[in-house]
Amino acid sequence: MSDNKVAPDGITADRTLDAKGLSCPMPLLRTKKEIEKIASGQVLEILGTDPGSRNDLPGWAERSGHQFLGEKEDTGFIRFYIKKG
Repeated sequence: MSDNKVAPDGITADRTLDAKGLSCPMPLLRTKKEIEKIASGQVLEILGTDPGSRNDLPGWAERSGHQFLGEKEDTGFIRFYIKKG
């Protein structure tokens, strides 16, 4: 079992970024750009296939004043959730 934070059930995203198929550092760069498009308190969902995002996204969110809500495994990709600070 991994120690990755699992997103709570029933979480609703205000905006979704499809970063599937992109490798490091593109998912993070796209996330930085996309989070600017939502208001403080809204949730961004990132769909990704790059395993490096499991480390990159939570660390970046914390450093940038956002809240990493967790991740959920899906078929062939991972859903990440970040609440804008």
